[in-house]
Amino acid sequence: MPELILPIVIALLVAFLLVLVIRTLLFVPKGAPREHPEPVFVNSEEAADTLAEMIRCRTVSSRNKSEECEEEFEKFEKLLFELFPRVCEACEFEKPSDRSLLFRWRGKSDKLPTVLMSHYDVVSVEEDKWEKPAFDGIIENGVLWGRGTLDTKGTLNAILTAAERLIGDGFVPERDIYFAFGGDEEINGHGAEDIVKLFTERGIEVGLVLDEGGAVVENVFPGVKSPCALIGISEKGMLNIEYSVSGGGGHASSPATKTPVNRLATACTDMQKNPFRFRLTKPAREMLLTVGRHSTFLYRMIFANLWCFSPVLNLLTRLTGGELNALMRTTTAFTVMEGSKGMNVIPPYARMVSNHRIIPGETMESTLNTIRKTVKDKKVDIRIVDGMEPSAVSETEGEAWERVKRAVGDTWPSAIVSPYLMLACSDSRHWSKVSNKVYRFSAMALSKEERGTIHGNNERVPLETVSKAAEFYVRLMKNS
Repeated sequence: MPELILPIVIALLVAFLLVLVIRTLLFVPKGAPREHPEPVFVNSEEAADTLAEMIRCRTVSSRNKSEECEEEFEKFEKLLFELFPRVCEACEFEKPSDRSLLFRWRGKSDKLPTVLMSHYDVVSVEEDKWEKPAFDGIIENGVLWGRGTLDTKGTLNAILTAAERLIGDGFVPERDIYFAFGGDEEINGHGAEDIVKLFTERGIEVGLVLDEGGAVVENVFPGVKSPCALIGISEKGMLNIEYSVSGGGGHASSPATKTPVNRLATACTDMQKNPFRFRLTKPAREMLLTVGRHSTFLYRMIFANLWCFSPVLNLLTRLTGGELNALMRTTTAFTVMEGSKGMNVIPPYARMVSNHRIIPGETMESTLNTIRKTVKDKKVDIRIVDGMEPSAVSETEGEAWERVKRAVGDTWPSAIVSPYLMLACSDSRHWSKVSNKVYRFSAMALSKEERGTIHGNNERVPLETVSKAAEFYVRLMKNS
């Protein structure tokens, strides 16, 4: 009998490997080849000029209202009526609140309208670190420089440029299209939320919502050489946690065993050594099953057999970090540390702050509970500063998804169109409360360097990218 065990084990192992290989060989790109899309022409110079005018409005939002200039926001609002006269004549306009602008373009039906979103406020700049002035809207060598070119006046400009052109052509959409623009997204303000409340009060059932989010990117997925057009179907939540320790200060010449800074340092390393648990959500799974088909054989074997290789993927993402890791778990980033102002003084009070991006399936409460279990030092006081829950996950079947997917594929034919989980937060989270057809795509092909300028120095956009974004919205509106 024992002599039969080895052959049985070998046979089972061969069968197991055969299953893995067969599943990998079958895990290939699917779907029919794309048809040649109808060409769309957008005047790139005109589109760039209108965006440059928007950039010249210093619409910086801040929680400290003394740092904002209300005149610049008013200037921006008036500018839209000058730059897009057809839109403003054809569409009904209202302001649900002081930081929200809403246009309604009536279609042949008012049922299941489309909502196209953007925000017109921007983050502040460090002027002396920019190569070009941040609010001059300079166009040079085929590139437009300025705060907001990517985040997200560029999107707002593309939406209205597309609508201006279609209205001029006499086009009437099949359904109403709303242009919903918030003016305080960068400070998690109420502008977009006020628009959602208005829709709720009026009983308007929305057929599709599209906001900023994914982009057409390269070299972000292991083993994939083709560009990927990533459409967010959900976004992570956010939580800021403060850790503080009081007592034990004194002269640095005779330190105690555990000072406030020592305790915080231990808490920090405890959190870094114990990352949040691996979780394969619907957005991540669908991305792996879509983009993974275009990867190398080894990665395809992993993604085709997640039932077997999830522990490998867990370890791989945990060791490498970065975007792929952030797709799989709640992340921790320590951002603030404060102690003594004197180099020879042990502080009697020290604090630090961690920023967490919460994966769908977890909550602010569960995240806080995990942190308290991980940081075992009871002298460390842990409290929530602020935060928001992850958004609901939108569907990837049905007309709304297909409309967005088709417009993306027709505009960037060489790109792999895929769902994904948006890692940052946006105004679209408010719409997830009333619709399961909320998608996040910024309608731009962006390099890693260009993505790095968002909220950073030297934010800029190629003119070709400006017109391409408008092309995308022309296609989406014509299919609405």
